[in-house]
Amino acid sequence: MLARGLRALLWALLPALLLSGCSALKLGYSSAPELSYWWLDSFLDFNDPQSFQVRTDLAALQAWHRQSELPRYVNLLQKLQRLAPATVTPSQLCEVYGELKPRLQALLDQAEPSIAALAPTLTPEQLVHLQRQLDKRSEKWRAQWLTVSLEERNARRVKQLADRAEMLYGNLEEPQLALLRERVAALPFDADLRERESRRRHQDVLQTLRQVQSGAPNGTSVRAALHAWLGRTVRSPDAVYRTQQEIAAQGTCQTLADLHNSTTSAQRLAAIKALQSYEADALSLLAAGR
Repeated sequence: MLARGLRALLWALLPALLLSGCSALKLGYSSAPELSYWWLDSFLDFNDPQSFQVRTDLAALQAWHRQSELPRYVNLLQKLQRLAPATVTPSQLCEVYGELKPRLQALLDQAEPSIAALAPTLTPEQLVHLQRQLDKRSEKWRAQWLTVSLEERNARRVKQLADRAEMLYGNLEEPQLALLRERVAALPFDADLRERESRRRHQDVLQTLRQVQSGAPNGTSVRAALHAWLGRTVRSPDAVYRTQQEIAAQGTCQTLADLHNSTTSAQRLAAIKALQSYEADALSLLAAGR
């Protein structure tokens, strides 16, 4: 769950993905450590010493990210601006996605010492609280994705894609929405498999943290056990799940490329202006940290 919290922090720190307007981007980035703290606290119910340390570590993580990672996102935003006026290929969009994946690993690597320091301080009561919160999260996910019809599930997926696209392009036209509906229906989405992977992740974090409490999980060091767990959060040991995720990623790149290529001149101009605004905000945030 700590790793999931760090992933949440990563998305809060990614200017390229915060497609919600300039002032919201700045506010979201500045508030990321505090928002991430409260999100983590809802799962782990920190005591006072832990609260102080987690807040300190999250602030330091953001400072590192501002100096080391923001320049990478400025470059990425500039690349997207160069792509926006033209026809794009799925491989070009997958290349952009490929540049984002190592950023998660970099964030986890940077945060690993803090996680290793915190994990042994967690009490059995906190792990019981964590399990309860994970169970609640699982129940909510199942209600949203497993207990609904295929039509409702696909409609939710279409809305998610359309909402994100409209943050760049403005309102989509009906043929563009029809394209999303067609592609979502064809893209693989095995809700049972995803639910199985979620259960695996929940069991993994609980088992790892319980082992850490013993001080010598399976004869390895605490740091080694946590490092291995973080690795499994990035790359699932479930080969079937990994294969489906790769197929889905390729399909999404194709869908987004086709959607972009269907946009009007006005929609592409709106995307360019939005990306320029995100770049300006990223540069402003970078300058503010110097």
